[in-house]
Amino acid sequence: MKVHILDDWFDTLRALPCFRKLDGHDVTVWTDHVEDIDTLASRLSGAEALVLFRERTKITRALLERLPHLRLISQRSVYPHVDVPACTDNNVLLCSNMHAGTPSYAAAELTWALILAAMRQIPAQVASVKAGTWQMGVGKTLRGRRIGLYGYGRIARAVAGYARAFGMDVVWWSSDAGRARARADGEMIADSREAFFGSCDVVSVHVRLKPETRGILTAADFAAMRSDAVFVNTSRAGLIAPGALKAALDKGHPGTAAIDVFDSEPLTDPKDPLLAHPRLIATPHIGFVTEDEFDLQFADIFDQINAYAEKAPIHMVNPEVWDAQRG
Repeated sequence: MKVHILDDWFDTLRALPCFRKLDGHDVTVWTDHVEDIDTLASRLSGAEALVLFRERTKITRALLERLPHLRLISQRSVYPHVDVPACTDNNVLLCSNMHAGTPSYAAAELTWALILAAMRQIPAQVASVKAGTWQMGVGKTLRGRRIGLYGYGRIARAVAGYARAFGMDVVWWSSDAGRARARADGEMIADSREAFFGSCDVVSVHVRLKPETRGILTAADFAAMRSDAVFVNTSRAGLIAPGALKAALDKGHPGTAAIDVFDSEPLTDPKDPLLAHPRLIATPHIGFVTEDEFDLQFADIFDQINAYAEKAPIHMVNPEVWDAQRG
């Protein structure tokens, strides 16, 4: 099959063991990011299978209608960036392994790195010592402090394990169903949403972005946080009400935010009001960006391509397309 891979910005995949799964296919790897539909349609005009790097490129109806040879889109995890009805209308099968029960340890580890960076002032301390001014302030020890985890999912539970290893108290908030699962597992649930945000030294959000979760974190939630608390987001920026985090940092509640996700990505304007905020620590959406995580994820993706080529597709999101293709 003619396989095109989008957004492999550092040309990483060719060097990973999983890439050998594509032996026998005609593979093109694109290492830049393009949003212009005309350019994408030209590049992908001969593609039969398209591999996505998570949510880096949106797959719209307008693009799909200009890809007459495309039969398969292969990716991993959730797919809010893919117009599934348009895939179906254009006879394109979408396959995505939802990896039930398997957390992204890479994302959990980055969450913990951001917590440490914020509590110990690591970015500012590094800048200070490199500037020749030695120490710039006094950080905080994690042991004995409280972390609040919003969302009772796989990544949050991995982060909870790290927190307990560091001697932190763990308290939870989530949907009604999530809190019920946490309570059944013997976890500590906050008495109320306001108490959750108000009692924690660190609040870290781990929720999937869906229509019902968009904007669930509000100005009132941030206002309840202490002026010395840290807010961490390695999930999705869309979970926060528009403008709420910037406004909260302006008011000093929370005192610091450490985030890996932004409303517009890639974000390349150093003057962006949120990115440039003095109370913000930021990384460029690298929660899943490790060689180990890539090899794990793309092994699944390439297995989907081979299964399709062998006429036995797996992880189908719109299986009616396969029925139509066979017919």
